[in-house]
Amino acid sequence: MYHSASSALLSDDHMYLLDSNPGVEISVANEIVVPRSLQYIRKKHKLCPVVVRVFKTLNWEIAREIRFSTAVKNYGFSHSSIAFRIIVHIFALVGMHMEVHALLRDIVYYYKKDNLDLFELFPTLLDSTEHAARSIAVFDVLIKVLAGNSMPEIAVDVFVQAKKIGLKPNIFSCNFLLKCLAEANRVEYLISLFEEMKNSGPLPNIYTYTIMMNFYCKGYHGQDVDIRQATKILDEMEKSGESPTVVTYSTYIHGLCRVGCVEFALDFIRNLRHKNQLLNSYCYNAIIYGFCQKGDPNEALRVFEEMKSCGTTPDVYSYSILINGFCENGNLEKGLNLIEEMEVNNIKPSLVSYTSLLKGFCTSGLMDISLEMFHNLGMSGYKYDQTAYGILINGFCAQGDLDSAQKLLEEMISNNLVPDASNFESLIHGFCKMGSFDKALELFNIMLQGGVLPNVVTCNSIVPVCCRDRRVEKALQLMDGMMDLGITPNTCTYNVIINSLCKEGKSERAWELIPLMLKRNVFPCVVTYSTLMDGFAEQSYSEKAFKLFARMLRVGVTPNTVTYTILINIFCTQSRMKEAYNLHEEMIRKGLNPDKISYTSIIAGFCRIGDMKKAWGLFNEMLERGHLPSVITYTCLIDGFCKVSRMDIANMLVDEMRLKKISPDVVTYNVLIGGYQRLGHLDRAREVFNEMRKKAEDDLAKTRCSKGLYCLRWSHWVADPVHPIIVSLQAQGIG
Repeated sequence: MYHSASSALLSDDHMYLLDSNPGVEISVANEIVVPRSLQYIRKKHKLCPVVVRVFKTLNWEIAREIRFSTAVKNYGFSHSSIAFRIIVHIFALVGMHMEVHALLRDIVYYYKKDNLDLFELFPTLLDSTEHAARSIAVFDVLIKVLAGNSMPEIAVDVFVQAKKIGLKPNIFSCNFLLKCLAEANRVEYLISLFEEMKNSGPLPNIYTYTIMMNFYCKGYHGQDVDIRQATKILDEMEKSGESPTVVTYSTYIHGLCRVGCVEFALDFIRNLRHKNQLLNSYCYNAIIYGFCQKGDPNEALRVFEEMKSCGTTPDVYSYSILINGFCENGNLEKGLNLIEEMEVNNIKPSLVSYTSLLKGFCTSGLMDISLEMFHNLGMSGYKYDQTAYGILINGFCAQGDLDSAQKLLEEMISNNLVPDASNFESLIHGFCKMGSFDKALELFNIMLQGGVLPNVVTCNSIVPVCCRDRRVEKALQLMDGMMDLGITPNTCTYNVIINSLCKEGKSERAWELIPLMLKRNVFPCVVTYSTLMDGFAEQSYSEKAFKLFARMLRVGVTPNTVTYTILINIFCTQSRMKEAYNLHEEMIRKGLNPDKISYTSIIAGFCRIGDMKKAWGLFNEMLERGHLPSVITYTCLIDGFCKVSRMDIANMLVDEMRLKKISPDVVTYNVLIGGYQRLGHLDRAREVFNEMRKKAEDDLAKTRCSKGLYCLRWSHWVADPVHPIIVSLQAQGIG
C-alpha cells in the first residue's frame, strides 16, 4: 500500500528536487546531466533526486542502478555516505531487509577494496545518537553481511558498539554470527559473544545452544572434540527452559561417539527413549558407527536391532555402516545377509554399501568374486565411481596381478572417470615391488600425460627402485622433475638417495644434498644425519662424522640410539674406549635405551683392548635391560676371554649359547680354536674343529634341496681344502 501510494506522487517530482531548474535533465540512474551553462550547480546535490525517488517510491530498481563506488567517484565519499545511509534506513524502516543487505554489501566491498577502516562503518551508518533505535534493523543486517563475508571479528565489534548505545541486535543475526565464528574457528570471539548474550541479551534460544553444541562436538579445523563443554551446554540449555530438539541430542550423541564414549552414548539414548523424547536414525547411526570403529560390529548389530524394536526405522546409512563394520572384521557373509535384508525392506543399497563388500572380498584375496560383483553392479544400473575402481585396482596389485589392475585402470578411463594419484600409485608401487622399473616409469609418464598430478608418495615408490638398481642419478633427475611439477620431495625421498650414495661410498656427494634440502624447505631429520655419519664412518672419515654430529646438535636435531651407536662404534674401532663409554652413559642419561647392536659394539671394543672386566659388566647390564645377546655378542666375549687365556669362561659362554638355542657360527669356532692353539691345547683344538666340521655336514644335509643347492656358508668351509684355519691346523698336525 505504501509503495503504491508513493508511486502516485511521481508526477510531483519537482517539489522535492533541491535544484529544480528547467534546464536540468534528471537521470535517476546515477547523476543529473547539466548543460554547460548550468555547471555552477554543486556536485553534492546530485544524489538528492535519487534519495527522494527512493523515499517516495521504495523502488529498488532506482536504488540498485548506482553503486557506492561509482557514487564516491562522482560525488565524493562524504556526500555518498550520507545519501546511502539515508537510502539504507529508508528500506530498513519498511522491512525491506534484502535490499538493505545488498546495499550494505556494496558498501562493505568498497571499504574492503580501498583498505578503509571497517570498524568506522558503524558510526557512519548510525542515524543519530538521539534516534539510535531506528538503526537497529540496519545493524542487524550489517552483522550478517560482515559475518557472511569472512569478517566475523568486525561483526562482533558492530555487536559491541550497538550494545554500548543501548541497541540490542536480534537473536537471528546473533545466531548467524555465532555460526560464522564457529566455522571460522574464532574460539575467543565465539565464547565471548555467547557469554555476552547470556549476560545482557538477546537471550540464547534453542538454535543458539545447538550452534554451540555443534561447535564443541564436531571439532572444527582439526580441533579436538570438547565433550565437557558440550555437556555443560546441554545442562545450561535445560536450566534456561529451552527444550533440546532431536538435532541437539543427535549432535551431542555424535560428539560422545567421537571421543570414544560409545557405551555412555548408548545409555544416554536409552534414557531419552524412556523419557519419550523424539529420536531418529541419525542418533542411532552414530552409536552403530562408534561400535564398528571399535571393532565390535556384533554390539553394533544389537544396537541396530534395538533401534528397530523401538520403532525407529533404519535408513540406508544404518545398513551401510553395519555392512562396512562386518566386512572390515572379515565377516563377509553377514555383510551379504544385510544387503538381502535391505532389499526385503525396500531399501535400495547404495554403491557405498556394495563398495564395503568389494573391499572385503579384495582384502580376503577373493578377487574373482569381487570382480564378478563389480560387473553385476554395472549391469544392475549402478554407476561405477572412482572409489570402486580404486578398491579393485589395489586388490589386484596386492595379489601381484598387475595386468588385471592395469586393464581396470584403462576401463576406468574409458568410462570417463579420471584416475587420481592413488590409483596410479598402486600400480606403480606394484611394478616397483616386482623390480619392473621401466614399466613403473612408463606408467608414471602416462599419468603425467593424462594430466594427473602425482603426489610425493607416488614419486617415493619410484625413487627407491632407482637407487636399488644403482641409478641414483636417475633418481636425482626424477626429484628435479617433481620440483618442476610443484611437488616438493620430502625427507623420506632425500633419505633414500642419501642412503644409496653412502652405500656406494659417495658420502661427499650425499653431503651436497643437505644445502639443496634446506633451500627447498625440507629439513634433515635424525635419520638423515645418522645415515651420513655412518657413511663417513664406513669411509674412515671419522672427523667428518664428529663434525656432522656437532652440527646436528647445533640445529636442534635430537640424536637417537642409532646416532649414538654409530659414534660409539667409531670410537671403538679407534680403541678410544673412554670416549665410547662416556657416550654410552650420556645416551642412558638422556633417556635412550641402548639396543642389542649398541651393547655389542661397545662390548666388542672393550674385548679388543683386553678390558674384560668392563666388557663383562656391560654384558650383564645388557641382560638386565632385557636384550638377548646375539651370536656376535657372544663371539666377541669368547674371543676376549680366549685372548686372556680364560678358556673356562669362554667354554661357559659357549654352553650358555646352546642353552639359549643360539648356534655358534664359523667365527665362534675360529676364536675357540685360536684360543686353544695359543695355550698349546692341540687335542682340544682338534675336538672343536671336528665338532665344527660335523655341524657343517649336518647343516648341509638339512639345507640340501631338490635342486642340489647347498648352504654356501658351510660348504665353503668343508669344500675349501686350503682354508686358512684348515691349513693352520694341518701345519700343527691337527687337521
